Amino acid sequence: MPRINVIIPAFNEEQSIAKVVQAIPAGYVGEVIVVNNNSSDDTARRAAMAGATVLDEPTPGYGNACLKGIAYAAAKPADERPDIIVFLDGDFSDYPEEMPMLVQPIAAGQVDMVIGSRALGMRESGSMMPQQVFGNWLATTLLRWLYKARFTDLGPFRAIRLDTLLALGMRDRTYGWTVEMQAKAARQKIRYTEIPVTYRKRIGTSKVSGTLKGTVLAGYKIILTIFKYL
Repeated sequence: MPRINVIIPAFNEEQSIAKVVQAIPAGYVGEVIVVNNNSSDDTARRAAMAGATVLDEPTPGYGNACLKGIAYAAAKPADERPDIIVFLDGDFSDYPEEMPMLVQPIAAGQVDMVIGSRALGMRESGSMMPQQVFGNWLATTLLRWLYKARFTDLGPFRAIRLDTLLALGMRDRTYGWTVEMQAKAARQKIRYTEIPVTYRKRIGTSKVSGTLKGTVLAGYKIILTIFKYL
């Protein structure tokens, strides 16, 4: 059984974070790491009460939170260092109980990275805004044209070997994080696959797709990132 750590970036997710942590299969992961990304609410306390290790990353940005969690996991002693990192959102839109499906192909030595695809799985009506669906289609189409990569989604629910992740040299600190990982994986010819996952309406309002500014900035950054790593 590989050692697994879960990293959950969280910004003002006090309504949902405990549900996410508690839904992770008991005994399946070595540590659940919630990175409190400059929240102004009760996210950190509720995550800790649910059993997670809470790290503080005061600089806003999804990528900043992910990098903080990675640095923490990578710095562990050899006998505690995880083999696999699972990324999961803190809004309860993903189904944490589906985690073994994502990990299994990596544990079996078949691939080094697995993307949970909402496009291939079952989505609750209204769980993805039209701009999200279009953005995913555009980004994955560009990845296919420019990188010859067969992705259907930029889904946040994903698993990757820690050594592979470190070798990618992730840098993005905001909206381009997920697409950077996929573009670099394609460029470096990392073995990957997609697994259909279930997706539901998030708890609370999205900080990205829930606002016009967030949607525009995220779309711009994603497209910029795709061309940046050609």
